Amino acid sequence: MHAISFIQDLAVIMLIAGVVTILFHRFKQPVVLGYILAGFIIGPHTPPFGLIHDEDTIKTLAELGVIFLMFCLGLEFSLRKLFKVGATAFIAAFLEIVLMIWIGFEIGRWFEWSTMDSLFLGAILAISSTTIIVKALNDLKMKNERFAQLIFGVLIVEDILGIGIIALLSGIAVSGSVSSGEVFSTVGKLSLFMIVALVIGILLVPRLLAYVAKFESNEMLLITVLGLCFGFCLLVVKLEYSMVLGAFLIGAIMAESRQLLKIERLIEPVRDLFSAIFFVAIGLMIDPSVLLEYAWPIVVITIAVVLGKMISCGLGAFIAGNDGRTSLRVGMGLSQIGEFSFIIAALGMTLQVTSTFLYPVAVAVSAITTLLTPYLIRAADPLSLKLAKVVPGRLARVLSLYGEWLRSIQPQGESAMLASMIRRILLQVGVNLALVVAIFFSGGYFAARIGTYLSEWISDVAQQKALIWGAALLLSLPFLIAAYRKLKALSMLLAEMGVKPEMAGRHTQRLRRVIAEVIPLLSLLVIFLLLSALSASILPTNELLLVIAVVAAGVVALLWRWFVRVHTRMQIALLETLDNQKEHHH
Repeated sequence: MHAISFIQDLAVIMLIAGVVTILFHRFKQPVVLGYILAGFIIGPHTPPFGLIHDEDTIKTLAELGVIFLMFCLGLEFSLRKLFKVGATAFIAAFLEIVLMIWIGFEIGRWFEWSTMDSLFLGAILAISSTTIIVKALNDLKMKNERFAQLIFGVLIVEDILGIGIIALLSGIAVSGSVSSGEVFSTVGKLSLFMIVALVIGILLVPRLLAYVAKFESNEMLLITVLGLCFGFCLLVVKLEYSMVLGAFLIGAIMAESRQLLKIERLIEPVRDLFSAIFFVAIGLMIDPSVLLEYAWPIVVITIAVVLGKMISCGLGAFIAGNDGRTSLRVGMGLSQIGEFSFIIAALGMTLQVTSTFLYPVAVAVSAITTLLTPYLIRAADPLSLKLAKVVPGRLARVLSLYGEWLRSIQPQGESAMLASMIRRILLQVGVNLALVVAIFFSGGYFAARIGTYLSEWISDVAQQKALIWGAALLLSLPFLIAAYRKLKALSMLLAEMGVKPEMAGRHTQRLRRVIAEVIPLLSLLVIFLLLSALSASILPTNELLLVIAVVAAGVVALLWRWFVRVHTRMQIALLETLDNQKEHHH
């Protein structure tokens, strides 16, 4: 019987969703709202009778909807876009998220809700909805305007910060308290995991997809993509992160492959099916009595979202040096909440730390702000003209001077080149070190399992540890050597810039040489201390450490060139994959 009741539920959901999408399309409203409304109509809370019998299965399918939503967000996200978005996106997104979490928390406290409810409310309000904004800008035919590009930039940064927020909230919900140490370790581990996953993923996944694409079978490509997507989600869940993160990351990795457009085309129908079920499932949870009971908070929160986002994003865009009109349009374009908020609200419910009313309230606020989005985007221009008339002359002058001053301090010509070179070197060093740290982390993480496996040959625990640590060091050598070479290049650059002949006279060259040698060595010392701290659980005794160090030094001396070659090959492969994209996007 189970199968029949499930098919019946699916039929009801899809039929009603179909009718609603047609209606909403006719009236040019966002379809997402239609789905939520459809869920509300057939839900258990609306008379005369509940049409859905098998809610658990529907919830499982809705989970798939979340995975596909985040996977497609990942596909639209590319690392190159992230480097391009520039200061505006980072400043605006950061300001907005901090301010909205604070506003949400304060509103929750004001209504005397629990600390967890208030905290989750803040997180729910923090992140705007990518799908709804992109759709609204498409419908208004404003997608290619400058402010729209800025909005997409902010959304990209928000998605990443949102993933961080979800990881943090899971941690806080489990431990029940917020400590700054925990926050730092969570964020650190998360960033490390993301960097390593992206680097290894970009080296392997696009090559695999290119191989599969050779067979020119859509079925084969789709199944491979889905296999990778779910497999990676499983890995991430085993590492105790949320599936959302896994789906987003594997999407971002696939975004770097040449088959991106084809993958998007193949995955779209699957995504549409499951995300429809996801939004209908959200509608199922809405209880009209709750909405009436919490009508006042819903109104307050809606106003807070629209004004808070308008001010925080607009201010962020302005601080980054955009003119008032553009800043206002960015702020008004971003003033709503959507699918990320549902995912965060659902997280609170699955972890059983938030009250039941929070979810319907979030949905109601999202629905109202979504309806307002196109009107707000349209109203931005007239409003900025009105404001320009009202603003006192002096203030307007000060504001325009600020913009001019920002443009004047932008590094020009040679200094801009130098700045970008230094940035690039630091980025490469960072990625190499992240891989090294990950290798030692994994060593520590799997030490016990490897130890039981080794105990057949080596009974002494100290020697086991020494072997594991030594192996980790060997694996890390290409990355350490690369980091050392990059740091050397950087210190030479800094020495050239910092030590001028007019200051040091005839000692110029010698001083420069000393600086160029000392900085990398000091950095390496710091790196080794860090590694020892991170791998404390598998750190061997001092005598064994000495042996390992001597062996490692010998290996480095013998195989230096080979290590450099291996690393260069990997780096070229990585950059090639990232550059392939460029040709395909233009």
